[in-house]
Amino acid sequence: MIPQPFEYHVPKTVAEASQLLAEFGDEGKVLAGGHSLIPLMKFRLAAPEHIIDIGRIGGLSYIREEGDKIQIGALTTHYQIESSELLKAKCPLLPQTAVEIGDPQVRNKGTLGGALAHSDPAADWPATILALDAEIHAESTRGDRWIRAQDFFLDMLATALEPDEILTAVKVPVLPAGGGDAYTKLHQPASGFAVVGVAARVVLNASGEIAEVSVGVTGVGSKAYRASGVEETLRGRPAATKLIAEAASHAADGVDANSDLFASAEYRRHLASVYTQRAIEKAVERAGKK
Repeated sequence: MIPQPFEYHVPKTVAEASQLLAEFGDEGKVLAGGHSLIPLMKFRLAAPEHIIDIGRIGGLSYIREEGDKIQIGALTTHYQIESSELLKAKCPLLPQTAVEIGDPQVRNKGTLGGALAHSDPAADWPATILALDAEIHAESTRGDRWIRAQDFFLDMLATALEPDEILTAVKVPVLPAGGGDAYTKLHQPASGFAVVGVAARVVLNASGEIAEVSVGVTGVGSKAYRASGVEETLRGRPAATKLIAEAASHAADGVDANSDLFASAEYRRHLASVYTQRAIEKAVERAGKK
């Protein structure tokens, strides 16, 4: 289908884009890589009167280390993350996730910021961003702020971004000593989205116990979430296979699971446990090799 008519704006700076977004209000939409907004417009599920294309703003595509954190610009593509030597060495969970997204065409055009701002309940990035306890930077004409990942995803296609805010960067911690991480996923065969996707980061102490653990889950409910029941069961205890399996059984606790033609709610809850166990075991294995 053909989208409804709209006016197209190409700001040169974040400040200019913020001003346009503030001016147009609900009638303005930000365009980054375009993989989310353009299909919605073609199906007439979205009909903005103004498109604000931020894709040509300089300085929003980068990956740089800042102390014990790594900051990534919102326009950084999935492929740039997948192929980054810095991230492979310092935060490998990000490249591991990026390679699971779509196909090469999608990864070369789609952006980290656009994917997070869209908040698709079956997208890959939200699980990983949650597992990393990342921070998300937002800017508007009123100023800027950092939002914790746990506070960012509100519901299906809904985030903590205010209507006049633009997501400009993401900040993640580097992998600590004794740490390991992993992303596991069951692909929807037609779309490539996650039927269930699980990101895990584990830090082992000198005794081989799980000192820290964080688990992000996507594809199960109306939004990605931290599997707190899994984390609480494992924290401070030995990284034993039986215990990991027991903890993984809590992966969908308290979640109203999605149901569709491909996977029922019951099947999704089962998959959440299976893929959580796999992700944690893989993360523990990698942590043990450090």
